Amino acid sequence: MSETIDKSRLATQPHWSPELVDELAEARTNGRVGASLVSETDTVRVWLIEMAPGERLPFHTHVLNYFWVATTAGSARSRYADGKVVDMDYEVGMTRHMSFAKGEFMTHDLENIGDTVLCFTTVEDKRSENQPLTV
Repeated sequence: MSETIDKSRLATQPHWSPELVDELAEARTNGRVGASLVSETDTVRVWLIEMAPGERLPFHTHVLNYFWVATTAGSARSRYADGKVVDMDYEVGMTRHMSFAKGEFMTHDLENIGDTVLCFTTVEDKRSENQPLTV
């Protein structure tokens, strides 16, 4: 899942402002995959995300294996470095696990497009194939 950024193509796509394209270009080293880092050990990082309607978690890059759990229901939009835009509805307890081979990564943002507060817990595994990014 390594991505390249085609800024000129993204700038012509729906849901991509020039500011978002510029932010994405700077996000490859942004390891802040949540709003608040609430716990870190030698093996894991635990993040919380709480977004009011209209709020957005900036572009960030995942390099570690991780999972997230939705702790509230709601709707969100994610934009990805390859230009893909995905809108998704979440239910309480919905969970996804992601893994990355050596050298793989994923860069995206997360925007609350619903009318309720949207919350997630994300847990990163620091024993993954890739070194953790600085937070």
